[in-house]
Amino acid sequence: MSPDLLLSRRDVDFLLHEWLRVAELCERPRYAEHGRETFDAVLELSAELAAEHFAPHNALSDENEPRFDGTTVTIIPEVGKALKAFADAGLIGAGMDEEVGGGQLPRVVQQACFAWFQAANIATSGYPMLTMANANLLLAHASAEQVERFVPPMLDGRWFGTMCLSEPQAGSSLADVATRAVRQPDGTFRLFGNKMWISGGDHELGDNIVHLVLARVEGAPPGVKGLSLFATPKYVVGADGERGERNDVVLAGLNHKMGFRGTVNTVLNFGEGVHRPGGAPGAVGELVGDEGRGLAVMFHMMNEARIGVGAGAVALGYTGYRRALDYARTRVQGRPLGAKDPAAGPVPIVEHADVRRMLLAAKSYVEGGLALVLRAALLLDDQLTHPSNDERARAGALLDVLTPIVKSWPSQWCLAANDLAIQVHGGYGYTREYGVEQLYRDNRLNPIHEGTHGIQALDLLGRKLVMDRGRGLQVLVDAIRATTARARATDHADLTDGTDVTAYADAVDAALDRLAAAVATAWESGEPRTSLVNAASALEAAGHVVLAWVWLDQLVAVAGKAGEFYDGKRAAGRYFLTHELPKVGPMLDLLASGDQLFNEVDPGWL
Repeated sequence: MSPDLLLSRRDVDFLLHEWLRVAELCERPRYAEHGRETFDAVLELSAELAAEHFAPHNALSDENEPRFDGTTVTIIPEVGKALKAFADAGLIGAGMDEEVGGGQLPRVVQQACFAWFQAANIATSGYPMLTMANANLLLAHASAEQVERFVPPMLDGRWFGTMCLSEPQAGSSLADVATRAVRQPDGTFRLFGNKMWISGGDHELGDNIVHLVLARVEGAPPGVKGLSLFATPKYVVGADGERGERNDVVLAGLNHKMGFRGTVNTVLNFGEGVHRPGGAPGAVGELVGDEGRGLAVMFHMMNEARIGVGAGAVALGYTGYRRALDYARTRVQGRPLGAKDPAAGPVPIVEHADVRRMLLAAKSYVEGGLALVLRAALLLDDQLTHPSNDERARAGALLDVLTPIVKSWPSQWCLAANDLAIQVHGGYGYTREYGVEQLYRDNRLNPIHEGTHGIQALDLLGRKLVMDRGRGLQVLVDAIRATTARARATDHADLTDGTDVTAYADAVDAALDRLAAAVATAWESGEPRTSLVNAASALEAAGHVVLAWVWLDQLVAVAGKAGEFYDGKRAAGRYFLTHELPKVGPMLDLLASGDQLFNEVDPGWL
C-alpha cells in the first residue's frame, strides 16, 4: 500500500514544521543533536516501514486472529517480521534517553512517526506501543537495577511489555482490585489473582513479557490507596538480567473481539500453581516504586496509553478518509445536479455535493484530531525540556486537562470519519474487499479501552477542570484566548471567499465562556452525584471547543499562503467552525440545566 493512502505526508510536515515549528526544539540541550533533516529522515523511514511491513498483513491478521491451543498462542508470522523491522530500525527507543540506548527524539516527532504504523496496522502496532509505555514507566519509577535488567531487552525488541489492571469482577473499578501480593523474605512478592482484557498478555513474539501488575499487598487498606505495582515477567529474570524459569503466570484464555483482532487479548491467572518458581506457589513480582503508590505510578503508563489510544483512533480515521478520497476521485457514477444533456457521461463521485460534504467532514475530524494529538505530544516535550520552570508547569497543567479529550474526542469523531468512509464507498464499503469496514471495527474499540468515554468524562468534569481551584480550566482558557487574539491580529487577506476569521475567533471565545460558565453552574450543588450526571455532555462540548481552537490556530498558520493544500486547510477549518462548533450550545445548555434524568430513571423502567 502506498504511504499516501495511510496518512498525508504533506499534512504531517505542515503540522510539525509550519504549525508547531518543532525544529525550534533543537535549541534545547536534550534535542541539540537533531535537526529538521533528522526528523524528516525518521518520518520517511517510518512511512516506508509501515507501508512495507505493517500494511500488507493488516487484513490477514484480522482474518486469522491469534489462536490458543491450550498451551501456546499462535500468531501469523508476518506480525513477528514486522515487529523485528520496527525494532531493528531503533524505533522502540526513539524517544528515550541516549544513556539507555534511545534516540532522544522529541515526543512530538516520535508520535508523528508512530502514527504511520497505527494507520497501517493498528493491531500489530499495539505490541510496541504497550512495550514503549511499559519501558517509559520503568525508566521513570523503577530502581536502577530493575531498569538495567528489564529495559534494554525491550528496546532491542526481544522482550515485550503489558499493563495488567482490570479483573473479571472489577473491570474499570480499580478500587475493587483483588489480586494479592504476599511479601517474601528476599524482598520479592508472590502474586495471586486474575487479570482480564490484557492486550499482548501471551504470545511467542519474543523471549519474555514483562507484566506491570496492580495488586494489593496483604494487610494493605481497601480502595486504590492500598494498591501497589509489580513487575511480574512471564519468565523470572535473574540478578544477571538473564531469563530464568517459567513464572506462575498462566494464560486462561483469549477474548475474541469485533475488531483489533491481531492484538492478542487475554485472561491471565497469577499464582494458579501450574508453574511454581523455586518450588513455591505464586507468581514472582518485584515492587516498582513505593508500596501503596501503585495507581499513581501506573498512571504514568495509563496516560501515555490514553494519548496513544487517541492517536490510534486518529490514524484509523485518517487512513479511512484517505481511502475514501481516493475512491471518490476514481469512482465514476451519476451526473451533476442540473445537468441538461442526457448524453453527457457520468462523473467521479467527488463531484457530487453530498460526497464532498462527507469528505470535508471527515477531513476536519482526522486532520483536526492529528493536530490535537501532536499538540499534546509537544506539551510532553515542553513539560520535560522547556527552559522556563513556569512554562514546564503550565505545559503539564494543560496536558492534564487535555488528556481525557485527546483520548476520547478522536475515539468518537474519527470513528465517525470511518463511518463516513464506508458511506462514501456505498455498498462496496460494507464489504471486506475494500478494507474500510475493518477500519471501523478496529476503531470501535477506542471509545472503550484505557478508560471508557464515561470514565474520561468523569475525569474531566470531576477532576481536571475543577481541581486546584480550577487551575486546569484556567490554563486551557489562557491557551485558547492567546489563539483568538492572534487570529484577530493576523492578516487573512488570502480568504477571498469572504470568510471572517474575526467572527470565528469571537465564536470560539463565546463557546469558551459558555463552557466555563456551564462547568461552574454544574458544580453549584457541590455534590458529585448531581454535578456529574451530565459529564458526558461536558466532555463532548469541551472536546469540540478544543478542536475549534486547534482549527482556528491552523487558520492562523496558513494565513497568506496560497495553493490547494492551504485552500483545503481553510475549507476544513471553515467546516468545523461553522458546522461543528454550533453543536456545543445545546450540550452546554444541558450541562448548565442540571437535568437529573439519568439519576431519576429507575432501572426497572429501562
